[in-house]
Amino acid sequence: MKCISIDLDGTLLNSQHEISVENEKVLNELKAQGHCLILNTGRAYADVIKLKAVQNMEIPIFCINGSVLYSETRELMYEAVLPISTYKNILEKLKGLGVGILVYTNYGGFPSTLPPLHGKSKQELDELFQTFNYDTILEKDNLKIYKLIALVHPDQVEEIEKVKTALEGKFDISMASSFPNNVEMTSSEAHKGKALLRYQQMMNLSFEEIIAFGDGGNDLAQFEVATTSVAMGNAPALVQQKADIITKTNDEDGFSYAVRELLQLLNAKETIL
Repeated sequence: MKCISIDLDGTLLNSQHEISVENEKVLNELKAQGHCLILNTGRAYADVIKLKAVQNMEIPIFCINGSVLYSETRELMYEAVLPISTYKNILEKLKGLGVGILVYTNYGGFPSTLPPLHGKSKQELDELFQTFNYDTILEKDNLKIYKLIALVHPDQVEEIEKVKTALEGKFDISMASSFPNNVEMTSSEAHKGKALLRYQQMMNLSFEEIIAFGDGGNDLAQFEVATTSVAMGNAPALVQQKADIITKTNDEDGFSYAVRELLQLLNAKETIL
């Protein structure tokens, strides 16, 4: 059995944040062949299942960079959370750096998750972050913190390096960027690559190959455990340099092109067991 691990934003999704007809067709063909397909994303579960194509699929969904794993029947399998004390300390450092802050929890994202913010102006983002009271998050019962995102406007990407420098080595966390203008902080146990190995162990599976598709810095973790890594044509140079194969862009159905033409997974004569 081959495991095919697929990022969403910038990879399986096009610029309209949709799974194209061709990509959906290829997903269904791969599943029919008996491959293990996994959506491996930085998105929260609620933002994943809003996608119509996903609603019609029975495949595992790994959310928030491997923090929360769901089975193909949508059952919660695993959670990795940040200690509240760690969250408080990171939050204070981020506030001091003057960046936008998103907090992903078991109650949802505060003041939002990332997908609804795509296309917002700098003024709109500033107002959102400056008016939100982060103290209200800690008032919630049985709170679980999955991820923090430090976010700046695309024309301020140099500020993200300051965030990484301020946090590097000071906390037991994983850090990765899904887009050049953010950095995401999760438990050290949350990591797209670790999630794949964890799922294999939990399900008592032995993957013949792990083929990982991605476009962002947070996909490098799954590239590390993959036998074959595929970067999108729209991925930054750093991500492309770490990949075994570079396909077309997400707006050119780069996922389906790689499956059919570069990897020839749907043309293989072998029997899938």
